[in-house]
Amino acid sequence: MSSFADRSLAQLTVVRFREFLREPEAVFWVFLFPILLAAGLGLAFRNRPAEVLKIAAVSREIVAPLRQEKLLDVQALDATAAETALRAGKVALVAEPGSGGAVVYRYDDTNPEGRTARMLADRALQRAAGRIDPVSSSDRLMSEPGSRYIDFLLPGLLGMNLMGSSIWGLAFGVVDARRKKLLKRLIATPMPRYEYLLSFLLSRLAMLVIEVSTLLGFGVLVFHVPVWGSLAGFMALCVLGSLSFSSLGLLIASRARTIEAVSGITNLVMMPMWILSGVFFSSQRFPDIIQPAIHALPLTALINALRANMLQGASLGQLWPEAAVLGAWLVVGFTLALKLFRWR
Repeated sequence: MSSFADRSLAQLTVVRFREFLREPEAVFWVFLFPILLAAGLGLAFRNRPAEVLKIAAVSREIVAPLRQEKLLDVQALDATAAETALRAGKVALVAEPGSGGAVVYRYDDTNPEGRTARMLADRALQRAAGRIDPVSSSDRLMSEPGSRYIDFLLPGLLGMNLMGSSIWGLAFGVVDARRKKLLKRLIATPMPRYEYLLSFLLSRLAMLVIEVSTLLGFGVLVFHVPVWGSLAGFMALCVLGSLSFSSLGLLIASRARTIEAVSGITNLVMMPMWILSGVFFSSQRFPDIIQPAIHALPLTALINALRANMLQGASLGQLWPEAAVLGAWLVVGFTLALKLFRWR
């Protein structure tokens, strides 16, 4: 009886691993690009003092009270210059006198800076006119690990990277072999057909440890991103997510014959998850009517589970709904891939 090292499954898995390492572009997109993305976004949204907003005041009578607000940079301009500055985006708001001593605020209500500037300007003018707040208040700013944007972002990048490397890597590998007539030659050997597909899944597990450790280690060492849940539970989620996306990659590649075809199908599958699954912002921003569909996506389930594990310390038992979604995609995807797979 041949040893495990001599079996076709082991050899096919080693081939998948070597093919990946021999592609510098693949190594960059899987290992380096997520780190660069995390570094860029982490620095862009790092904790820093509140931003001072630039506004324009047309009437000189309101310039002095507006300048009492430390978060506003007030410029005294005439009506024409103020309108030009607002249109060019040089100021977030224009305050000008209205009828009967009123003040008119001109700003774009779809611009968050404009809405914030309006609130700050009105507060400064109302207080200058003698308004006293009936309830005193104070601020307690959150800056500890777990409450920052980078803490929210890193699990999303992990999920996105697992999805991309699994689906793209498997789908392109299979279609490229089909295009080069390699699949036709392989089926002429004694190799069981399921071992060829299974070798892709096993090779993903081999790369998974390096892939996840690299990005997670960068986040922990550079930005001090917390991992309050168990590492065993965290890795189990990553393995389940990677296998689920791998099964989707095999399904996508089951019938495609050209690189152009698999590229189009892959983008069609992945694009909705990039947008809807909450990689860079919460998926709760979307309307309630589509929330069930969003939560049924594998990337949403994986990202929500990773965030709950890392930032809330949730155990696998508490994350069974997300695990069930990922498991369903794994079973259904791999079963359909086996039934639909075309060798020629």
